[in-house]
Amino acid sequence: MANQMSNWEPLTLRDAMDRLFDEGLTVPFRAPRWSRQRETGAYQLPVDAYTTDDAVVIEASIPGVDPDKVDITVDGDVVTIAAEIPAPPGDGRTYAISERVCGTLRRSLNLNVPVQANKAEASFENGVLTLRLPKSEELKPKKITVQSK
Repeated sequence: MANQMSNWEPLTLRDAMDRLFDEGLTVPFRAPRWSRQRETGAYQLPVDAYTTDDAVVIEASIPGVDPDKVDITVDGDVVTIAAEIPAPPGDGRTYAISERVCGTLRRSLNLNVPVQANKAEASFENGVLTLRLPKSEELKPKKITVQSK
């Protein structure tokens, strides 16, 4: 045991970080949410979804897509967002690195909340799609005023 302790040398923080990046990251970094769906071959579009008192809001980053080419459908309580990221031009380029996703992006979400699809609003700014789906009237909080006699 004393022999093992004599070989021990403290690591500096820099040495520890170098070791982490050299040994700990053995596979290339890949964003886990850009996975392909086996059934369709489409990439799963990463989204953020949250609710407010009166709406369900979904945000999705869709870089390089023409907003007119984004397809949004609501079927019951399932919303589907689909888009196509065009492939880079095939003009004889030889890439040293090619990491950007191209192809079909699709995401279906079960909202579990009745929404008014006919009143939905979608906006697109700086590559971010924001979809606002108003909740059905029966779900919105209602204030009841107490009247005195």
